Amino acid sequence: MVCVIAERVPATCSTKPDDVDTKEPLPPVKCAPPERWIPGVFPWSFAVKYLSKVVAAALFGVVLAGCTGTPMNTKQYDSSQYTVIGHSEATATGLLLFGVIPIQQNSRFVRAQNAAIKAKGGDAMINTQVQENWFWAWVLTGYTTKISGDVVKLKTVQ
Repeated sequence: MVCVIAERVPATCSTKPDDVDTKEPLPPVKCAPPERWIPGVFPWSFAVKYLSKVVAAALFGVVLAGCTGTPMNTKQYDSSQYTVIGHSEATATGLLLFGVIPIQQNSRFVRAQNAAIKAKGGDAMINTQVQENWFWAWVLTGYTTKISGDVVKLKTVQ
């Protein structure tokens, strides 16, 4: 039995031996499924198609992961829970390369807030204000986020 596999043509098998010459074609029969193919007779087109699907799925996953971000936590505290240390502000910048590839884009709010809190040595921030500016260059767009507010030291760290 000889199995013929070609692109865009369903796999067919011929039941005639290779050395017999007959005028009438024999009806096609089903070939063995891919898991029963003979080792070394694996069609490369199948491998390339499978590998390209795996690479495309992985690339899609990486792009989708780049579109997620960390939310900025701003909790409401009762005035008996903290002591105000002082006013602080910080900035963080994120870039968008070619309009679609984020570079530290989605974490800039959290980075700016953490930097402002760390600058005063506090635990949290109240009366938070957020400002955003952007700039443009040939292949990228930049977004600068400025976080300002009062840094507090919590009496019981939560």
